Amino acid sequence: MPFDGGLSFIDLLRIGIDIALVWYVIYKLMMLIRGTKAIQLLKGIAVILGVWLISIALDLQTIKWLTNQAIIWGFLVIIILFQPELRRALEQIGRGNLFSRSSRSEEEITSQLISSIVESCKYMAKRRIGALITIEGETGIGEYAETGIMVDGKLTHQLLTNIFTPNTPLHDGAVIIKDGKINAAACYLPLSESPFISKELGTRHRAAMGISEVTDALTIVVSEETGAISCTKNGELHRDIDEERLQKMLSAHLSQIELEGNHRKYWKRRGSKNG
Repeated sequence: MPFDGGLSFIDLLRIGIDIALVWYVIYKLMMLIRGTKAIQLLKGIAVILGVWLISIALDLQTIKWLTNQAIIWGFLVIIILFQPELRRALEQIGRGNLFSRSSRSEEEITSQLISSIVESCKYMAKRRIGALITIEGETGIGEYAETGIMVDGKLTHQLLTNIFTPNTPLHDGAVIIKDGKINAAACYLPLSESPFISKELGTRHRAAMGISEVTDALTIVVSEETGAISCTKNGELHRDIDEERLQKMLSAHLSQIELEGNHRKYWKRRGSKNG
C-alpha cells in the first residue's frame, strides 16, 4: 500500500537498504585507509573543495579557475597518490577480507603487543643482539615496509627475537609493526642527518631518529655493543631506558588512554629530561 508521498513500503525499504549499504562501504573504506597518508591527502582534497565552493559563492574567477583545474586533474592525481591504498583494497577484496570483522579488540592487541615487544627487547638486550623495531602511528609507513620482506605474521616475542638473531636472513634492517602484526622485516629506514646526534651512536640509532623525524612512528633500538635499549619518537631520542619506562612509552604510543595526566606532556617531559 503506497504512503502519502506515493512510495510504497517496499520502495522505502529498498531506499533504506541502499543508503545503509553505501554508508557501510564508505565506513569500511575509511577504516581501510585509517592510519595511512591517504588521510592527510583526503584532508587536502577537502580544503580544495572548500576553496572551490567559496570561489563560486564570491565569484572569484582566478581562484575558481585554479581549483577547477585541480579538480579536473584530481582523479588522475588520486590514482597516483593513493596507489598503495588502492592496491591493498583490491588485494583485500580478492581475499574476501574487506568486510570481515576483526576478532580481536584493540585492548587485546595493545596488551599482547606491549608484552611481546618488552619481553623480546629484554631477551635481546641481555644477549646484546642488535634490533630495530618501528611501530606505525597515525602516519602510514608503507613505503618503508615495501623496502623489506613482507611477513604479515602474528607478533610473538619468539618470532620477533628470532628475526634479529645474527646470521639469519632477516636480521639486518628494521622490523615494522602495524595493527598488532609484524608487517615486514629487513626494512630500510631513512637515516637522520642531524648534527646533534652523538658520534658514538651507530646506523640503527640514526635510522631510528630518521624515521621519527618524518613520521609519528615509535622506534625501539637495542644496541649490540652495549645492550642498551633506546627509543625515538617525534624527533626525540630517549637513551638507556629500562623495562618499565619502555612499557610506558609503548602504552602512550599505542593506546588512547592518558598516561600520567596527559600524553603530550608525558613525551615533552621525558624529552626535556633526557635532552
